[in-house]
Amino acid sequence: MQEVVDQLASVIREAAARKTALRIRGGGTKDFYGGALRGEILDTRAYAGVVDYEPTELVLTALGGTPLAEIEALLKRHGQMLAFEPPRFGDGATLGGAIAAGLSGPRRPYAGSARDHVLGVRMLDGTGSELKFGGQVMKNVAGYDVSRLMVGSLGTLGLLLEISLKVLPLPVSELTLRQERSQTAAIELMNAWAGKPYPVTATCHVDGALYVRLSGAEPAVRAARARLGGDEAADGAQFWEALRDHRSAFFRSGMALSRVSIRPTAPPLGLHAAELVEWSGALRWLAGAPEPAAIREAAARAGGHAALFRGGDRTAGVFQPLSAPLAKHHRRLKASFDPDGVLNPGRMYPDF
Repeated sequence: MQEVVDQLASVIREAAARKTALRIRGGGTKDFYGGALRGEILDTRAYAGVVDYEPTELVLTALGGTPLAEIEALLKRHGQMLAFEPPRFGDGATLGGAIAAGLSGPRRPYAGSARDHVLGVRMLDGTGSELKFGGQVMKNVAGYDVSRLMVGSLGTLGLLLEISLKVLPLPVSELTLRQERSQTAAIELMNAWAGKPYPVTATCHVDGALYVRLSGAEPAVRAARARLGGDEAADGAQFWEALRDHRSAFFRSGMALSRVSIRPTAPPLGLHAAELVEWSGALRWLAGAPEPAAIREAAARAGGHAALFRGGDRTAGVFQPLSAPLAKHHRRLKASFDPDGVLNPGRMYPDF
């Protein structure tokens, strides 16, 4: 496999010498996410495979081009999972793409984000140099935690060759409850549940219904089921899978989709758009919402930020504009890891 690394490094060095853009790409399932796609495709799928997996240690190391489906099937056979439930958006999703996108699924507020589960990475920077950060243990950080910096960087800082992740056991028991609620009442309930020792591992409000997933030991799940009320959903597992991968009806409308991260107690945004609420109120999806500026203003008032996730007018940028100090730090990081600006330029912000 070192031959594959050498080839990838050679392509990056040539691009740096010519000052030409490269577009890092695995399965392409997240091509829609972020800014405009530019440059020659640098395909990572040839560099695939599980390097090391010791179920008793709850750690897995795999190459960036490894299909997520392969990793999750292996973990399931050993009664384990990627607890941050990375959205796949298609059969070709790879581990490197999932970590580069930095997205997490319904379990994120209760089990942690993608960033929380990354222990270490091996990567190629914009000069074609091979770098390694972190390791395969929970406490292995001295100085800056660069491995987690790569999570959500959308390939603008480097090509992820290898990732070590913390994994967790699958729950012994799991069920989903559904009850009719207004969005305001649902947000209040989700926040009330978050302050109690219930085994809640996912929440969602959509189309006038509140869904909650309970996971853990069967006695704890059944006790919480009695306290929370509602009807048990027969298709609970399918509901959360569809939500995770945006296959549910809400996400298939074809309208522009915005992702708003705000304080969980914030009331409905009132932007005259279809709205889906996740993460105990901390994540709001807006379909067919007004101009990005109006969404960003509403998000800022609610203590958060917004991104144009899919479709829509992208002339004003995809992600919330950075403050001057943050933009300065981003540019410095880009210059350090990719001095010639060849890796996924413009994928996060137009000028770097």
